[in-house]
Amino acid sequence: QVQLVQSGGGLVQPGGSLRLSCAASGKLLTIYTMSWYRQAPGNQRELVAAITSNSNTNYQDSVKGRFTISKEDVKNTVYLQMNSLKPEDTAVYYCKMFLSHSYTAPSGDYWGQGTQVTVSS
Repeated sequence: QVQLVQSGGGLVQPGGSLRLSCAASGKLLTIYTMSWYRQAPGNQRELVAAITSNSNTNYQDSVKGRFTISKEDVKNTVYLQMNSLKPEDTAVYYCKMFLSHSYTAPSGDYWGQGTQVTVSS
């Protein structure tokens, strides 16, 4: 079974920083894309940042220049470094990996459990 476990998050003042981590475990063959999403109360889940297997990245416009997505392939882990945080960044953050775990089953999306990020003074 593939499992994604997130860590990090919490309460931070505006202008502060946080780092989120997400590690995949279990039988893995290939991780194609690693992404971070967030969902604020009353809003739909939205893509924040993504990184491909060859390290191409893309970001939501509102976080460009403030957030950085990175990965450690040997650890099957993706990170989201969040700087200059704003109250509007408050949300539950989820990691997602599009991966393959079997030669006989199709690749699919796997999600982390979510972690709360609150930006408030």
